[in-house]
Amino acid sequence: MRPGLIIFDCDGVLIDSEVLSARALIDELACHGIAVDVDFVARHFIGRAYPVILAEVRERFGVVLPASFETDYRARLIAGFERGLSPMPGAVEMLERLDVPCCVATSSSPPRLAASLRISGLEQFFVGRAFTASEVARGKPAPDLFLHAAARMGADPAACVVVEDSVAGLQAGAAAGMETWHFTGGSHFGHMNIVLPDALRPQARFAGFAELQAARPELFRSPPPLVQSLLQISPQPVLQPPADLADPA
Repeated sequence: MRPGLIIFDCDGVLIDSEVLSARALIDELACHGIAVDVDFVARHFIGRAYPVILAEVRERFGVVLPASFETDYRARLIAGFERGLSPMPGAVEMLERLDVPCCVATSSSPPRLAASLRISGLEQFFVGRAFTASEVARGKPAPDLFLHAAARMGADPAACVVVEDSVAGLQAGAAAGMETWHFTGGSHFGHMNIVLPDALRPQARFAGFAELQAARPELFRSPPPLVQSLLQISPQPVLQPPADLADPA
């Protein structure tokens, strides 16, 4: 299938941000006496909207975080982004060559998304094509955000592909009736044990954007002759459905 629209998640897909985000959240929660580690963040927070994090903390730790928590956390996070955020390797080149309509749909707040795209240098690709969970009633894993993005982009959900790194995001894409591709190229996969439920079966998995371009060249404009010659002499990975979805990516 040639997609009518590719919907990219932002954190952990277009930008290599999940480790920075986890550290900022862990440090800010520690200021309120709540101790969590990166595996806990991976299981309960990655891909989720901020209100879900508040509810999870209240339910699991019996702590109602103050109204100032979000502001303090965002300030800590953006400071970390300014120091160390980068686009995912190959993301810029992939977006420059992509020959299919695309957009970004994320659980991040609008200010965080704007800062993320600005700092990473990706904002040029998503002017008027960036959507956040603040625009829908339910965040991921509900399908609302992806259905909203498809509607705004004038695309049939059945013709859309969702590119996600998180369990919640893949669940949301599947619930929206969209094809899902599991992206495992973020540095957080080396720090966090992310296991997909047995029932969650993305149609493909890839560990980098070069791998995607090699496997689905029909989705991209031809590279310049020099780049094309280099691609021809480089090993060409094949994008295949995951062999064992129960294993960590």
